[in-house]
Amino acid sequence: MAKKMTKKAVAKKTAPKNQKVKVSKKSKKVVASPKKAKKAAPKKAAPKKVVSKKAPAKKVVAVKKATAPVANTQTLEASLLELIRSTSAVLPDDVQKVILEALEREEKNTTAEYAMNIIKANIELAKKKSQPLCQDTGTVLFYVNHPIGFDQGAFTKLIQKSVVKATEMGYLRQNSVDSLTGENSGMNIGPGHPSIHYHQHSKPTVEVRLMLKGGGCENVGAQYSLPYGPLEAGRDLDGVRKVILDAVHKAQGKGCGPGVLGVCIGGDRGAGYIESKEQLLRTLDDKNTNPSLAELESEIVETSNKLGIGPMGFGGKTTLLGCKISALNRLPASFFVSISYMCWAYRRQGVELSANNEIKKWLY
Repeated sequence: MAKKMTKKAVAKKTAPKNQKVKVSKKSKKVVASPKKAKKAAPKKAAPKKVVSKKAPAKKVVAVKKATAPVANTQTLEASLLELIRSTSAVLPDDVQKVILEALEREEKNTTAEYAMNIIKANIELAKKKSQPLCQDTGTVLFYVNHPIGFDQGAFTKLIQKSVVKATEMGYLRQNSVDSLTGENSGMNIGPGHPSIHYHQHSKPTVEVRLMLKGGGCENVGAQYSLPYGPLEAGRDLDGVRKVILDAVHKAQGKGCGPGVLGVCIGGDRGAGYIESKEQLLRTLDDKNTNPSLAELESEIVETSNKLGIGPMGFGGKTTLLGCKISALNRLPASFFVSISYMCWAYRRQGVELSANNEIKKWLY
């Protein structure tokens, strides 16, 4: 039996235990290949696992940096809540001053004087009781000036949270409804409300301005496209003056006068209305840096107060408390004049926040 053993059998018998036997078909030679050589290679892939472990660590650092700009969130919520309360209940000093001056100008024992005295009493009572100046707490408009690197998304969420809290506490009326269904969530939160406008500035601080704009005055806002045939208003400042006065005349007592106008000359339809509202963030005692617009602002107030419309449309000497005008570039084919009307309950206030989000300074 030993003599009949094939070469293949001999090779298997004599080859070491740690080798794999391979027989070449062409030469019939026996080739031994080590088993450990092929199994050892995959073990060298271990360093790749070290690289994959480092990748997630970078993502964690990025998340921390993104949320860093909004620190001390509880303090910020408290500051925003106080800003809402103060805006809703306390008229700014520059507005109160002009209203009291207007009261002194009205003739004694007239309906106009009576209306202005009611307004004065309303202002004093709202401040004393820390309650809204008007039952219509209006559209909630925030204007935020911030430095580079500011987290707008996180700040927006904190504004919304503060608006909900202010509504629960009665500083704001449940005043925002779904435009399609009329449903009121009761929290003043929904698409486009509150309205928040962000602007980056070169200062290291954050400034937050708030304006509460009632529906009555919003309804009498207007936009004209010049030339405007009914008034023979051309594309010049005289044409602008004509359409602004036309808007005042059409408003009559419907805008809860005496009111304040914010006007934008130029821009497109959307940009013009946004800019006209932002003019209402100016104080009533400031002066336009453009001499032509400064003259037009004064002329509009003076002429309007001679129309005899008066407070609430009851007649008298006080139809407008102020007028603020700016201009944006426009297309040659378009010349819009956008007018935003603000009622006597001119609710706007602002704060500058400290590094830890406390109220550092009141802006009005």
